[in-house]
Formats: sequence, C-alpha cells, structure tokens
Amino acid sequence: MSQKQDNSIVVLDIGGQSTRMLVADVNEQVLRYRGHGVVESAGMRKGMIAELGPAAKAVRQASELAERASRRNIDECMAAIGGPHIRGLNSSGGVQLGRGLREITREDVRAAVDHARAIERPADRDILHLLPRQFVLDGQPGIFDPVGMIGARLEVELHIATCSASALQSAVNCANRAGLEVSEAILEAIAAAECTLSADERELGVCLLDIGAHSSEIAVFFEGAVAYTASVPIGGAHFTNDLAIGLQMPLAAAEELKRIHGNAVVTAVPQMAEIEIAHPQPRRLALRTIAEILEPRARELMHYVRESLRQGGVFDALGAGCVLAGGGAMLPGMLDVVESQLRVPARVGLPVRLSQMPTELNHPAWAVAIGMILYAHRTRVLRAAEDKRSLGAKLRAMFAASF
Repeated sequence: MSQKQDNSIVVLDIGGQSTRMLVADVNEQVLRYRGHGVVESAGMRKGMIAELGPAAKAVRQASELAERASRRNIDECMAAIGGPHIRGLNSSGGVQLGRGLREITREDVRAAVDHARAIERPADRDILHLLPRQFVLDGQPGIFDPVGMIGARLEVELHIATCSASALQSAVNCANRAGLEVSEAILEAIAAAECTLSADERELGVCLLDIGAHSSEIAVFFEGAVAYTASVPIGGAHFTNDLAIGLQMPLAAAEELKRIHGNAVVTAVPQMAEIEIAHPQPRRLALRTIAEILEPRARELMHYVRESLRQGGVFDALGAGCVLAGGGAMLPGMLDVVESQLRVPARVGLPVRLSQMPTELNHPAWAVAIGMILYAHRTRVLRAAEDKRSLGAKLRAMFAASF
C-alpha cells in the first residue's frame, strides 16, 4: 500500500553519517509513529552524495527496515536536503489590485509571491522554499495572512531558500535507485525547527543550529517568520577527524572516544582524570587531552556561525538565543561554547514526541526526520483548508450566478 493510499507520511534523511527513514500516519488528526529504519550512510563525502550506488544501497536498507517495522510497503517519501551548498536570500515584490479597493484573494497572494521570487539566480540553483516574512497592504506592514482583507496594493517580503540543483538531483536519483519516489524536498534546518522551537522563540528571535556530520545548517526566525538560512562547512565529523589525527587512532575509535569522553570545554574536565585507550597502543590518556583537541574545533564552528549571522544581518535579532539540533548538539560543553561566542542563551532542541514513538528517537539526531513529519502534516492541513475555501468560493459564485 502506498503512502497516498493509507494516509501515511514517509520521510528520508540522508546524512553524512547515518541514513534515516521514518514512517508515521494520521488517524483522526493525530500523528502516530509507525516505524523507522537507520543504517550507516555510504557513498557520502563532505556531506554530499559522491557515489550513487552505495548511497542508494543504504537508503534501500533503511527503507526495508522501516517497511518491516511499520508493516507496509514504501514507494514514496519526502527528502531532507542540507549541506554547504545551502543559500538563503530575502526579496520583496507586490501587485496593484486595481484602481479601487477590493478583497484580497489567494490568487492575489500567489501573484505577489511570484513577483517577489522573480529574481535572477544562477542556473545551477534550485528554490527549496518560498517563505513569506510578512505582507504589506497599502503600506501597512506586519500582516501574515491578507486573504479576505481590503486594499489596493499588496506587497510581500519573502525569504527564498535555495540549494545546488545537482545536489538536489543526486538525492532524488539516490532515492529513485532505491525504489522510492521523492514527493517533496525540505531544508534540514527548517525541518528541525518544526519540532524543536516554540512559538515564543520564533517571535522573539532564535537561531536553530543543526550540527550534522559534515556541515551545520542555520535557520533564524524573527517575529514568527524565517529571516535567514545558511550553512557552515563544519560538523561533527570534523571533531572526530581531529581526534583521530591528534591521537593517531582509527576513525571508529575516535568517534567512540568523542561520544563517551568528549568535552568542548577544557576547564570543565578534571585535571587528573585519565582513561585507558587501546590505540595506537594500550596507554593511559588524560581526559583533558581530548578536550584540548575538541575545544578549538568547537570555537571554530561558532566563529563561522557568528560571522554568518553577522553577514546575514541577524546577529542582534536572537532575543530567545540559540537552539542546537543534530547529533553534534549532544557534545558536552557545546552549549557553553555557543553562549560564550554568541552571547545568547542556548539549549539542546529535543524533538517533540509523536504518539507511540519509541524513546530512542527522542534525540536531537532525529530532529530533522521528526520535523519533516510535522511539516508534512501541517502543510497537508493547510492545503486541505485552502481547497475547502476555494470550493466554497466556487459554490457561492455558482449560487449567485443562478440568480
């Protein structure tokens, strides 16, 4: 049974370290967890798909695990897109509604958005999201839904999230090779924000920082809308690589050492604390040595984030601070580095729980997948309401015409 037939939602998150698939369905407007699959990613390099064959095999394995767990066939999914190729920009545009005042329709809104999106962009860039920041009706700003209001000119301030066209097509081709059709692509930071940020944080101003394996995605919300999106080329794998090189050990051992004993703040580690390690030969290692390797990389990451926020003009708009998602958010001391570098409060963004969801998914690494489920459900509800309004308008027009 397909996703469309059983009212289920299937999402795919191809990360640099793990490939995840999550299945949920909607029953009486309640989202329920149905199953998931997670495997180690393959064919990835620097957060991008470098080899379609191995990457597609990992997607197929995750899909098979999710099918067995959810007890349904999966042939369609929504896919998350992230990486250093992500770019965001702001634009504005508007339409004249006529000589006199009249009621704003959904078509007027679409026309205003089309004018705002009509900007020059390189041929190798695809638009992922068109996100209205606010509408301006006859010079009056701060309007979020102008449909039904009266005016003569409608303008929109728009945030446009874009990605590399080749990177997007690679993700689609990868899913296709695994036997899956991609119905929609969603920016990872937008998805993670969907299940980690509160309405108050979005209103006051907040930075969502999704720390992935090879890059970290940024989405800044202000006054309830997306104001900035970007990506910085540092992620959790860089921390692991630093340990592997500095301590001359395999990547797998370095990853385990980081996960169990890592800390991004040297002074938070007791001076005399030591552990036994087996690589490159059995020896005792001071825990502060691990932190001395990890802290510079954490500070470098936040330097990139700080400069990105400044270039985007949103550095001073973080009234509610910074929320960390992704597997890298769990490194001890990372919150302290964020607060010291950005000078704002920080917290780890645990995703909201779906009904019947297992505890193991209540982790920042699952924020993108769970956020995509919520995003898909919300957009379905909005589209259904819009279709209902459109049908009602047509029926009223038919009824009026009959008289």
